[in-house]
Amino acid sequence: MKNKWISFMIAAILGAGMLTACGSGKEAPGGDAIGQETQGVRTESPSGAAEDSVIVAMGPNSEPEAGFDPAYGWGAGEHVHEPLIQSTLTVTNPDLSIGYDLATGMEVSEDGMTWTVTIRDDVKFTDGEPLTASDVAFTYNTVKAVSSVNDFTMLKEAKAVDDTTVEFHMAQAYSIWPYTMAIVGIVPEHAYGPDYGEHPIGSGRYLMKQWDKGQQIILEANPDYYGEEIKMKRVTVVFMEEDAAFAAAKAGQVDLAYTAAAYSDQAVDGYELLSFETVDNRGFNLPAIPAGTDEAGNAVGNDFTSDVEVRRAINIGLDRQEMLEHVVNSYGTPAYSVCDKMPWYNSVAEVTYDPEKAKAILEEAGWIEGADGIREKNGVQAAFRLLYPANDSLRQALAADTQNQLAKLGIEVTIEGVGWDTAYDRAQAEPLMWGWGAHSPMELYNIYHTLENGLAGFSPYSNETVDRYMDEALAAGDLEDSYELWQKAQWDGSTGVTQEGDIPWIWLVNIDHLYWSRENLQVAEQKLHPHGHGWSIVNNVDQWSWK
Repeated sequence: MKNKWISFMIAAILGAGMLTACGSGKEAPGGDAIGQETQGVRTESPSGAAEDSVIVAMGPNSEPEAGFDPAYGWGAGEHVHEPLIQSTLTVTNPDLSIGYDLATGMEVSEDGMTWTVTIRDDVKFTDGEPLTASDVAFTYNTVKAVSSVNDFTMLKEAKAVDDTTVEFHMAQAYSIWPYTMAIVGIVPEHAYGPDYGEHPIGSGRYLMKQWDKGQQIILEANPDYYGEEIKMKRVTVVFMEEDAAFAAAKAGQVDLAYTAAAYSDQAVDGYELLSFETVDNRGFNLPAIPAGTDEAGNAVGNDFTSDVEVRRAINIGLDRQEMLEHVVNSYGTPAYSVCDKMPWYNSVAEVTYDPEKAKAILEEAGWIEGADGIREKNGVQAAFRLLYPANDSLRQALAADTQNQLAKLGIEVTIEGVGWDTAYDRAQAEPLMWGWGAHSPMELYNIYHTLENGLAGFSPYSNETVDRYMDEALAAGDLEDSYELWQKAQWDGSTGVTQEGDIPWIWLVNIDHLYWSRENLQVAEQKLHPHGHGWSIVNNVDQWSWK
């Protein structure tokens, strides 16, 4: 019954005005006309008629509510991508070093307060107008003024020096500015307005041919693109839930479909399961100060997790490999920090699962097991409530696994699904299962650096030395030199946020991103995906091909 319902929904969703991605009027071997602009998704073999087109199924959360405007989140957050509709100044290379897109060179002043970037002189927007440094300055001044997704407080203003030179005057030194330049698409000053997100004009590899909200977006190759020749001329992205995406793959209606580990033991005729490594991690915070209230009377801190020995015991008392096997069918890697595998990662964060040592740490810290099996110290129970987003089955499963494993250590965990409307506030006193991961060291800063109230933003924690290292990293004159300072913030030999330090967060797993792919679709090599099982897969879709 369920499969019939899914098939019905696919027909209803995808048969309502959706175009095939294969163009029109080509003939298949044998003379049958296929690929007419029919209502519905792909119904033919991709060989021949669709050799330069592809249909990709993404989750509904991947569709940008505010449209394809960088000022309102397109290119960041869940929509992280390389240049598609717009071009960016820089890109991240496969090793996550910085490369150039529009930029041809960049310099930073000795005090780190001015970045000078030169750009190409041969780039046009898809309406035929040239892209100049004025467009770059306009874009950055606009996103600084209106962006609600990215933080641009470090930028004072952008100025065009001439047609190919732009200066970024900073409000504060910011060594990792090149990573920000990799996610800000350049918009045309002459054609930018309130409806830009619905009718974007860019200079990237693709132009937006059609957007049927809630259903699909169709991208066509930019004939005037300045970069490498585009192999995949037409890209259709359809938005659907996991069940529908799986059913669409089984019906042969899409060429590549995102999927979850829960489907990984299935088989789909004509498709293979692709798995890509990520820094899309899951873990939970442990409030590092005793219980109390803030100025508004909200609960802050936790009397159990404020004991650093408790946090250290939990970190080595969790079997991450077991979690991978039982929760994501081994599609992932253990997580020990928010930046595993990144150039600024400190491998000291890695720990070995040792439940006996975890128990010994708790015993030595005075947490003694009672008759009910739950530890206690000075009238405080070894217990906490672990929250998870109510609509996230993966995080729920990780929370349940954490609950079961910590029970063996004498720690009682109660799990609760909550909405995001209360999750952020409650996480100040109760651990919450989070998802993080980005191609920027700012992820460390956002999680561990203190705010004006003297505590970190997402969970109460503070360490002046950790703050200082991160401040020095941002003020460093050289991007690569800053990596060592980010690593010291994690652990410098005497303090930090890893096992022998304060350990205010427990990182569990990096989940692989899984896709059902037609066997004869050649997906180009992927770099490490960030958080968000969405647009990252099509970072290099222009170089995909059919075998």
